Amino acid sequence: MKRILIASPVRQKDSILREFLWSLEQLETDGLDIEYAFIDDCEVESTLLKEFASGGKRVQVIRGEVQGCYSRDETTHHWSEDLIWRVAGYKNRFLKMALDRGFDFLFLIDSDLVLHPKTLKHLVSLGRDIVSEVYFTKWTPAMIPLPQVWVAHDYRLYHKRRDEELTEEEIVRRTQEFLESLKRPGTYRVGGLGACTLISRRAISMGVSFGEIYNLDLKGEDRHFCIRAAALGLELYADTHYPPYHIYRESDLKGLEDYKQRTFRRDAAASSKQGRITLAMLVRNEAGRYLERVLDHASRYIDSAVILDDASSDDTVEVCKKTLRGIPLTLVSNREPMFHNEVVLRRQLWDLAASTGPEWILILDADEIFEDRAVEEIRSLAAGTGFDVLSFRLYDMWDENHYRDDDYWRAHRYYRPFMVRYLPGFRYEWRETPLHCGRFPKNITELRTATSKLRVKHLGWIKPSDRLAKYRRYKDADPLGRYGIKEQYLSILDPKPNLVAWSEEP
Repeated sequence: MKRILIASPVRQKDSILREFLWSLEQLETDGLDIEYAFIDDCEVESTLLKEFASGGKRVQVIRGEVQGCYSRDETTHHWSEDLIWRVAGYKNRFLKMALDRGFDFLFLIDSDLVLHPKTLKHLVSLGRDIVSEVYFTKWTPAMIPLPQVWVAHDYRLYHKRRDEELTEEEIVRRTQEFLESLKRPGTYRVGGLGACTLISRRAISMGVSFGEIYNLDLKGEDRHFCIRAAALGLELYADTHYPPYHIYRESDLKGLEDYKQRTFRRDAAASSKQGRITLAMLVRNEAGRYLERVLDHASRYIDSAVILDDASSDDTVEVCKKTLRGIPLTLVSNREPMFHNEVVLRRQLWDLAASTGPEWILILDADEIFEDRAVEEIRSLAAGTGFDVLSFRLYDMWDENHYRDDDYWRAHRYYRPFMVRYLPGFRYEWRETPLHCGRFPKNITELRTATSKLRVKHLGWIKPSDRLAKYRRYKDADPLGRYGIKEQYLSILDPKPNLVAWSEEP
């Protein structure tokens, strides 16, 4: 069981602090061991913090230094240098507390946030050393809403190489691209973050700190923390699945009730479902082949989909969006293709799917389709509780009505995993090979497994042109048969394979 220290330095108005503490009480924490720590920096000791500490939870309230003035108004927050570094000292105190007392994670939160109930469990499930949940705020009333995470430097919101000279138009385009990406559910590497951050024990033990770096003139302790983390080799991530509500001004309280209603209504609807299935699929230049047929069939029994597009140059992305219209879809496109190193792609797809908080992850290739009766039966399988892996038989179809069955083509005689229940506390490991690495982490064999008589058709061998293309790919990628069977590669072009008629089973 993961031990989490939830901590916050507090100098807050009661009207806002009350909502912050309320949201902490709503957090889903089953399977987690939670303690709380607050530094009360309010001018008068906070009654609300005392009440929270008396509610039966393990809570430590530490009195702060209470020096200087912290000014907030309906325009913005006004931070003095002294106040910034005092807060940095408070946060470093939490880091030390988490390390000394053996916590697995420190969850640092600003006290003007109202958290989504699923935030903490989701962030823990990501397995990242440093990750923040993203929210958007108008830093001044005249500004557009902007995130509390950024790409680089002080608060740069666009990607840029050191040797690039960008026009104003290109800066605007790239900024918009970054902001739009943060509005899609996903987990993204960033250069800076803060305010709602989960920090692992590993990162803390490596020496992350909010202390001032004396030769940097960046303002704000979070910026110095992020620079230190990157210098230590730690990557920073921003997650966008469960955005909190930011009460930056007292006037923002007016919109809080709407956030609560939307959040808890959606959460209740999701929890009422049993055996939720998330389809995860890797695609590259699949338009005009089997993709639309496969997705249309899957859309009848899945609850959501995660698609990783490996830099397609055709209409693959449009096919996915069109066919899965009406189904929650997370779709990410790589800028450069990585198909030459399959394990990188498979791990990336798995991490994307895991970041959506799934119950079951079903991984199909773009040319794999269940037999028709699966539409009626697969949901009842997913509702089962006595197993964590579901295995099926895969039939290599050599035309629409026949599958291949000979010495090198007998996949249909064995069961292989296609659907895995996602377990946040399980440490998934991969077979580190560039080809034939497996669609799932290699150690799912340690989990409880069940088999099903439902069958999967592999359509990718049906056309002679498909077979020739795969033969050439395997020949180029694995000429010595290091990752597969060389004789099987050669048998792909057998002019007279043994074929068996496919028949629908009742």
